[in-house]
Amino acid sequence: MSYLGQTVLMRRLRKRKKMAFMEKTVQVGEQSITIQTGKIAKQASGSVWVTAGGTSVLITATASKSPREGIDFLPLTVDYQEKAASAGKIPGGFFKREGKLRDSETLTSRLIDRSIRPLFAEGWGCETQIIATVFSADSENPADTLSMLGASAALTISDVPFNGPIAGIRVARIDGNFVANPSIEALEKADLDIFVSSSKDAICMVEGGAHELPESVMIDALLFAHESAQPLIAAQEEMQKEVGKAKREHTPPQVDKDLEAKVHEIGRSLIGDAYRIKEKLPRYAAIDAAKAAIVKNLTEADPELAARKGEISSIIGDLKYNLVRQRMIEENSRIDGRGPTDIRNIETETTLLPRAHGSSLFTRGETQSIVTCTLGTKQDEQRIDGLFGDEFVNFMLHYNFPAYSVGETKPMRGPGRREIGHGTLAHRALKNLIKFGDEFPYTVRIVSDITESNGSSSMATVC
Repeated sequence: MSYLGQTVLMRRLRKRKKMAFMEKTVQVGEQSITIQTGKIAKQASGSVWVTAGGTSVLITATASKSPREGIDFLPLTVDYQEKAASAGKIPGGFFKREGKLRDSETLTSRLIDRSIRPLFAEGWGCETQIIATVFSADSENPADTLSMLGASAALTISDVPFNGPIAGIRVARIDGNFVANPSIEALEKADLDIFVSSSKDAICMVEGGAHELPESVMIDALLFAHESAQPLIAAQEEMQKEVGKAKREHTPPQVDKDLEAKVHEIGRSLIGDAYRIKEKLPRYAAIDAAKAAIVKNLTEADPELAARKGEISSIIGDLKYNLVRQRMIEENSRIDGRGPTDIRNIETETTLLPRAHGSSLFTRGETQSIVTCTLGTKQDEQRIDGLFGDEFVNFMLHYNFPAYSVGETKPMRGPGRREIGHGTLAHRALKNLIKFGDEFPYTVRIVSDITESNGSSSMATVC
């Protein structure tokens, strides 16, 4: 291409990018939120710059051009990261640069992931990544709600088939009144703190805690959050209409009805019998044997089906779901034979460990946890290198989920995102029940090691 041709092309590209610039400002309670696109990170599938006060976050959404082969899950990754410079800091430690995500960053990543994951088009198999980067942080406007909003906005204006938009609202109750997206300082006075992700018609995700408030207050808070989110959702819809990219053509996977009928004919009784086994591991073994028998029978009858094992596995998965649900509805029976109102057997043993300050063995059905409690002094507080200076924590709850608890093998590489999330869930349930202060100037560490798992190990940790 000639120099003149390159110049004309560059001018057209600059003109096109300039035309795509857009900015929306929305008032949520006392907070003014601005969503901007078309200026930064324009090569991402979708990107927005979200600002409230002195807090600014860049959120990008990017998807690979073609789907991953042979997967039956949504390949989505969400990373929320805080730059130390955003608060005028240099990172602590020897390396003086951002490294592994802090627990608070991991928790915000999970918060966004849980909210958006169910809203992608069915069968979407392209690697998709959301990155939310805090470039400026003041001490008034939290970045997590802005990042949740930005993740939705970036996906909404991108070419990724996303069934949004949604918005995240933090609701606090201060002096008996609900406040949407309160400041960090105001949040310290709240007796309720919940994070709610909402779509136009429904609530998508809820996380939070309160000081033992009645259910009616929680319901009112959820309704308040849903209403407060609507202006942000409307702003995203306007952005999609004006600057949004055309969504990629995506056809949800179609079920081969003939193959489905064959799987059901062979597998209905095999899978059904396996689900009559009450104990978890024998039941899982029977299900695996049933799946192997189904595949063997099908491929022996038609060798060409050997290349469609993934499709067969997906049909078996749907069959399993439908058989369990059918049994619950028609027989009022859960997998292990319990009725809707029957609870699992619960056993609690205390003072299990003679040298620990406090210990217990909690067993509920096939879920079990060994929990220890250690009392320390003020010198044992955890020092956290946060954006706004060092923070000292005197109540810690750590949750561990070793692979042997579900009869599997896995390298031990420190706590993963799930372990951090479950530990925080249990921490939130217990922290308000310990009154620290002059009369109790100590540090408390609780560790939950899950030794067996068959449902809700986080609540076993709480108990």
